[in-house]
Amino acid sequence: MSLLLSEPTMNNLVLTEEHQGVLTITLNRSMKKNAINAAMYKSLCEHLTYANESAHIHCLLIQGDENCFTAGNDFAESGNEEELSAFVFIEQLATFSKPIVAAVAGPVVGIGTTLLLQCDMIIAANNSKFILPFAHLGICLEAGASLLLPLKVGLNRAFELAVLGAPFTAEQAYQYGIVNQVCQPNEVIAKALNVAQTIAKLPADSVQTSRRLMRQSTDKLMLDVINSEKSEVTRLLKTEYCQSMLTKFS
Repeated sequence: MSLLLSEPTMNNLVLTEEHQGVLTITLNRSMKKNAINAAMYKSLCEHLTYANESAHIHCLLIQGDENCFTAGNDFAESGNEEELSAFVFIEQLATFSKPIVAAVAGPVVGIGTTLLLQCDMIIAANNSKFILPFAHLGICLEAGASLLLPLKVGLNRAFELAVLGAPFTAEQAYQYGIVNQVCQPNEVIAKALNVAQTIAKLPADSVQTSRRLMRQSTDKLMLDVINSEKSEVTRLLKTEYCQSMLTKFS
């Protein structure tokens, strides 16, 4: 796997490595708990475009490290540029045509959790802590989660997770059907890579066709849902309550 650098610069906040048909994307901002800023969103978008257009890439793997996936958006650096970059990333992730595997551990906050709903398989370390803090921040779900979360966990559970915003564990995420496997932290990266490589070795046309067919009912609605979420997030970010909450991160 890609080696994580102890002091990442702006140029290596997102690392990539190709191996056996898998493009691995590693969030590499450990000093900020992999909080995603505008530069990282732009980098993620570039890598998604590359993977989607490269015939030799058959599967995408998104990961942090065994201690942290992501603390979500970097509100300390939030602004119009980051908002735009985040929405572009969400749209690209939702329309990505190849299988996506994720390896998560430690904090899995906000978009860290909602982006998983766009993935096909998720391996979670048992130290994972999932949280959807949107209502507490005065904003709403994004990344298509307002459609996908109720489909996965049921409407009442989705409301509980998204509105009350209580943290939940990897075991709970497994019970809810959000993740596929739970393992030890020191196993999560290797297990996820093994899953991604197993997928990548299968006939790409067959895999991508099966994926497309299984997703066709939600895909017809997805971009409309994402656009509605985008409109509401943009509106809510301007409210007095949300602004007062976000100042705590600056």
